[in-house]
Amino acid sequence: MATVSRREIGSMLAKQGILIAFALFMIGFTLANAKFLSVDNVFSVVRSSAILGVMALGVTFVVISGNLDLSVGSMMSFSTIVVLDLHDKIGPALAIPAMFAMTLCLGAFIGFLVGYLRLNSLIVTLGMLSAIHGLTLTYSGGQNMDIADKEGTWFSVFGQGAILGVPTPILMFLSLAALLGLVLAKTPFGRKVYAVGGNGTAATFSGIKRARTVFTCYLISAGCVAVAGLIQASRSLGSQNTVGQGLELEVLAAVILGGASLMGGVGTIFKTVIGVLILGFIQNGLLLLGLPFYFQFVVTWIIIILAVWLDIAAKRGKLWSPIA
Repeated sequence: MATVSRREIGSMLAKQGILIAFALFMIGFTLANAKFLSVDNVFSVVRSSAILGVMALGVTFVVISGNLDLSVGSMMSFSTIVVLDLHDKIGPALAIPAMFAMTLCLGAFIGFLVGYLRLNSLIVTLGMLSAIHGLTLTYSGGQNMDIADKEGTWFSVFGQGAILGVPTPILMFLSLAALLGLVLAKTPFGRKVYAVGGNGTAATFSGIKRARTVFTCYLISAGCVAVAGLIQASRSLGSQNTVGQGLELEVLAAVILGGASLMGGVGTIFKTVIGVLILGFIQNGLLLLGLPFYFQFVVTWIIIILAVWLDIAAKRGKLWSPIA
């Protein structure tokens, strides 16, 4: 009887351990600082998490399809720099679609390499991380970008505006999450993504065009990165050319925290949103406790390791390997 009980506890921790840990974190931070769950702080956390969240939505499609995308941080830097540069040259109305087109071209190139040429997604996107960073530095000449007339442009509405008291970045994040959630859960394409990630060979024999599905997933990821770059550029109206550096690991951590499996075939948009909020609230709680901001990187690393461990444990139903 005791053996069965331990197995049940182990299985529950493997499947729900992150949510349990998050609940304990929330309780601890609330007891330590009464401002933690105030309305202003909650809005602040969600708003600051919107850029990371938008990027995580697109990467969710890639991970469920059985692949990885480590290029999103560099790609976000590229999209931010491009839209800021073009803003003063051709105006925001043309700069925004031009930036989207250029970012989608990068996503299409990665999708072609991974989907149609069947190259390893880890190697391709790791290489593209450096390549896009170099492209960004080349495009900007190594200089940071700033909008000349920050007071006279409507471009700030995406990052600084609000509708009915709700910040625009939050509305964009939640609207995109709702749209992509419906695509993934309720459309034939969404079912193809799960099928390809679950068993690519079986999906191919079932008549699903695996290459096209993977290619489209990378396009969706690039589109989400473009939205994130738009919000980032609009928020500050200026940017360093390394603004997205390192974000790829936080994005991947949020997606895995949300329950998406590195093996592919498992995950939802709703749970990715939860994963993003877990990271955001934990980082905010650490700052409210007075810990230095760079301590977040250590905690993020611990969370990634814990998330991967629980992901593998959930597959085998045990926290520990039976042959360890």
